[in-house]
Amino acid sequence: MEAAWRFREREQHLKVPYDHTEGAHPLGRWLSDQRRAFRAGQMTGERAAELEELGIVWDTADAAFAENLAAARAYYEQRGTLAAPRHATVLDKPVGQWLTNVHRPGGLGKDPARADRRAAALAAIDEDWNPATLGWTVDWQRHYSYLTQLLAERARLKAITPGVTRHGGGIGRWLATQRRDWARLNTEQQDRLGALGVTPAKVVHAHTAPARAAAASRAGRGAEAFNKGLQALQQDLAREGGGTPGRSHVEQLPDGSEHRTGVWIVNQKQRRDRLRPDRLRALADLGLEWAGS
Repeated sequence: MEAAWRFREREQHLKVPYDHTEGAHPLGRWLSDQRRAFRAGQMTGERAAELEELGIVWDTADAAFAENLAAARAYYEQRGTLAAPRHATVLDKPVGQWLTNVHRPGGLGKDPARADRRAAALAAIDEDWNPATLGWTVDWQRHYSYLTQLLAERARLKAITPGVTRHGGGIGRWLATQRRDWARLNTEQQDRLGALGVTPAKVVHAHTAPARAAAASRAGRGAEAFNKGLQALQQDLAREGGGTPGRSHVEQLPDGSEHRTGVWIVNQKQRRDRLRPDRLRALADLGLEWAGS
């Protein structure tokens, strides 16, 4: 207790690393023993009260989550969304990387009750904190949030053209892409954009522009193949709890078809330099480190 008091007086907290010694005393290990005794119900109320008065952190995992949650709240106050890019930092915390981690299957912890509490705490800040559960990427959610903010600030939708940005995001270009690729959006995405007044771009008929239509058809097939691969990878990660599937892995999709997900991942990595930025971000959000480097 004396060693803990000295540490607290000097550092103004009692978050002591496990291997820390205070003088000759193994303070970090001793505090770990106290937590273990407390959890096992082997500690008197008097001793627990003394430790709490001193400032012991009973659950270090919850303490770390609380610190990162505070950073997430500060980020939301600045940007109006928790759809942070991976490199985002606030309050000296890598909040973007932390949010990427908690988006992953099992990212909120293995205990279901604790995971539910943590999810509720994030939802209290931003109900759309985990876009993957809605069927789209963090990148899409971030741009949609910024578009909503621009319109709330009385920007005219017609004035949001390529070149218009917010917080470094190309909102005008993104909006044009959504209108052009309207058919590829899911129903909820279409409804959300429609509520803002966004409508799909006019279709160019094939007989007036056959070359453009053919190119669009090829692009559509490529997008469909990429989205199918992304769906297969998301499904594998949700089931297995993380870890990239091997080259030989074949994923069974809900429609009964099989997808050679392992080969698909290898192909994406080989053509990394030719992938669009939004596709790279989608792959990086699923934990493929080479896509975000």
